[in-house]
Amino acid sequence: MTDLEIARAASIRPIEDIADAAGIPREALEFHGRYKAKIDPRLLPDDGRTPGRVVLVSAMSPTPAGEGKSTCTVGLADSLARAGQRVMIALREPSLGPVLGMKGGATGGGYSQVLPMDEINLHFTGDFHAITSANNALAALIDNHIHQGNELGIDPRRITFKRVLDVNDRALREVVIGLGGPAQGTPRQDGFDITVASEIMAVFCLARDLEDLKERLGNITFGYTYDRTPLTVRELQVEGALALLLKDAIKPNLVQTIAGTPAFVHGGPFANIAHGCNSVIATRTARRLADIVVTEAGFGADLGAEKFLDIKARAADLAPDAVVIVATIRALKMHGGVAKEDLGEQDVDALQAGTANLLRHVRNIEKFGIPPVVAVNRFATDAQEELDWLLAWCAGEGIEAAVADVWGQGGGGPGGDELAAKVLDALRRPVSFSHLYPLELSVEDKIRTIVQEIYGGDGVDFSVPALRRLKEIEANGWSGLPVCMAKTQYSFSDDVSLLGAPKGFTVHVRDLIPKTGAGFIVALTGSVMTMPGLPREPAALRMDVDGEGNAVGLF
Repeated sequence: MTDLEIARAASIRPIEDIADAAGIPREALEFHGRYKAKIDPRLLPDDGRTPGRVVLVSAMSPTPAGEGKSTCTVGLADSLARAGQRVMIALREPSLGPVLGMKGGATGGGYSQVLPMDEINLHFTGDFHAITSANNALAALIDNHIHQGNELGIDPRRITFKRVLDVNDRALREVVIGLGGPAQGTPRQDGFDITVASEIMAVFCLARDLEDLKERLGNITFGYTYDRTPLTVRELQVEGALALLLKDAIKPNLVQTIAGTPAFVHGGPFANIAHGCNSVIATRTARRLADIVVTEAGFGADLGAEKFLDIKARAADLAPDAVVIVATIRALKMHGGVAKEDLGEQDVDALQAGTANLLRHVRNIEKFGIPPVVAVNRFATDAQEELDWLLAWCAGEGIEAAVADVWGQGGGGPGGDELAAKVLDALRRPVSFSHLYPLELSVEDKIRTIVQEIYGGDGVDFSVPALRRLKEIEANGWSGLPVCMAKTQYSFSDDVSLLGAPKGFTVHVRDLIPKTGAGFIVALTGSVMTMPGLPREPAALRMDVDGEGNAVGLF
C-alpha cells in the first residue's frame, strides 16, 4: 500500500477528541473542518506545570534514497505514548515546492504518519498563503513608496527584499519589474525566492507571540538609501499591517497521528537555505501541554540540528534534552560508494565505509553536550546481517542505537519500542548544553567555527562581495547575530559530490544576507539556490483528483 492508501484507510478521530486528550479546552480551538484546528495559546490554562522535555530528531547527511526522518519522528512519539508518556509532536508544514517536485511531503510515511496527510501536504490551513501574501505585500509597499515620491530615499539598486512563491520556479530567480512607462513604477532588477526561504517565514517561526512577531517584522532590513544607510520595515510603518495578515496563521495547527498522538504542524523553513525548524510558538505550546515534545529539524545534523541549537534554542530559550540521529542502511551504503540502483544488494564493506558520515554527525551533537541516540530506520531491503553489523559497530563506538521498524509497524505497534526505551534512558542522563560559538565572535569567525567544527573542513573562502558585506555587517552593528548557513544538504562540504565524511576542503561563501528581523546572518555557499527548480519528471505528473474529490498519486 502507498502512504496515501494507508492514510485513507486509517481511523481518524474528530479533532476535538484529540484536543480533549491533550488538555486543550474547547474555547482555545478554531476548527478547520473535522480533523484540523488552530490553537490560540492565550486561551490555554496556566497550571504552572514544568515545561515538557524536548527530543530533537535529526539525521545523517541525506541521500536520494531517502532517510525517513519525519517517519521516525512520528513513530518515536507514538512509541513513547505507547510506553505511557504524555507526548506531543511539533513538525514543520510541507512546502508545495518539494511536494510537487521530488522530495515528497512532510507528514511521515507508512503507519507513522500525521493525518489528514493529503490536506496537510496541499494548502493545509493556508499558513503559507498568508506568509506569501504578507511577504509580497511588503514588496509592493516598498515599490509603491518609491513610486509615490520616495521620502525615505530608497535606492532601487539596493533593495534586498525579494518577492516569493511557494513553488519551485527557476524562471523567476531573476526578473525585471516596473516596465511599461512611468505609471507602472520604477524599473529595476528583482527576483523571487521560494516562500520557505523568505525572511517573513523565518520571523514567523522564531517569534514567541504576536507582539514579538510585530517587533521582528519591524526589524526587517529591506534595503538601503543612496548613501547606504540600512532601511527597516519600521521606517515604512507597515509592520502592523503585515502582522494583521499573519494574526491567524501564527496560531499552531493541531492534527493527529494514525495512532492518535496529538501533533502541532506549524511553519516550514527549509534547512538548506533557512533555519529549518517548526515555529517557536508551536514548540513552546507543546511543552505547556506534554511531558515530552518530539520535534525535528530539516536535513542532516550539520544543517537543521546545528541551526536548531545555535539559532532556535537561543530565540526560544530552550535546549533539547536528547537528540535522535536517523540513519538507514541504504544511505550509509550510498555514502560508502554504492549507486542508488544497487542499494538492494547486501554490501557490508560499503556500509562500513559509510559509517564515517554517521560518526561525524554523532560526534558533532556530543559537542553541544547532548546525548545522541541513533535510530536505524528499517527498510524492507535491509539484510539482517547488515543491521546486526551496524548495531555492533555503534556499540563499539559507544553509541546508543536501536532499529526502528515504524514505517511497517507504526509507533502504535512494537516497531519503535526499543528506540523509545533508548530515548527514555537518554532523558535520564545529565545534559550540559552549550552553543557551538558565542555571539561575541565576528561573523567571519562564526562561519569558520561551523565549517571546521561541524563540517570538518579546513577553512573558508570569502568572495569579494562577501568580504564587502562583512564590513557592512560590522559597520551596521549586526555582527552579534548568529549565522544561518545556506549549503547543500547532501555533503558536509559545499560540493554535492563529496559524500561520506570528506576532509581537507574549503567552503566558499559567495554572499552574506543580513536577516535583521529573523535575527541571523545567512551565508550563501557554493551553488545553493533560494529558489529551487523542478526536476525533469516532477511528482506533479503522478498527481490527480478523482470524481469524489479524493487525492490520487500523492506519495
